Amino acid sequence: MEIKKMLRFFLKLILGFVSFLLVYILGAFLLPKIPVNADVKQEGKTIPIYILSNGVHTDIVLPVKNHLFDWTKNIKYENTIAKDSTAQLIAFGWGDKGFYLETPTWADLKFSTALKAATGLSASAIHATFYKSLKENDRCKKIFVSESEYQKLVSFINNSFQLDSDNFMKIETNAVYGKHDAFYEAKGKYSVFHTCNTWTNNSLKAANQRAAFWTPTDTGIFYHYKK
Repeated sequence: MEIKKMLRFFLKLILGFVSFLLVYILGAFLLPKIPVNADVKQEGKTIPIYILSNGVHTDIVLPVKNHLFDWTKNIKYENTIAKDSTAQLIAFGWGDKGFYLETPTWADLKFSTALKAATGLSASAIHATFYKSLKENDRCKKIFVSESEYQKLVSFINNSFQLDSDNFMKIETNAVYGKHDAFYEAKGKYSVFHTCNTWTNNSLKAANQRAAFWTPTDTGIFYHYKK
């Protein structure tokens, strides 16, 4: 009798997981196609920003400094290996801290890291990367925003950082991706419902730009920038 109860329990568990997976996949396919700010006006937009993807993960890219905001006050060139002060752009990517620091390639992915990330059990981090320039392509979209929209975007990104006496908290690690990047402690928890791309999508929403209703993937963002 006990064996039958256990079998029924595991069967319900499996069916519940499969049902969740199917609903999640359906939502991940349909919800990104629902537009937000689809009728945003283009007048008065002079500040260039970029949406950048590596094929899986997205960053939002802004000018390093302009008359509205100077990122180098908190994200210093000296925090990178290159210490190159000629960079004109800075990319921000939010994500799971374990993925960022412990998974340089997919081959290095541990089950424990994936489980923590999927269930929101680990901390998050912001990956900041300096660029001298970017070129538009299928994975890099340039758009223009107004000054008020830019200030909203800056506020959203600033509010994603953990602070220590009003300073961004740099993560001391050798697990950087190149010579022009650094990691910082971030607010929030990564999960299957709030991914790195969800964060980028939310940053676009905050700046009143075209975005998806919700998306866990980069394709959900770029769907609204096909033209």
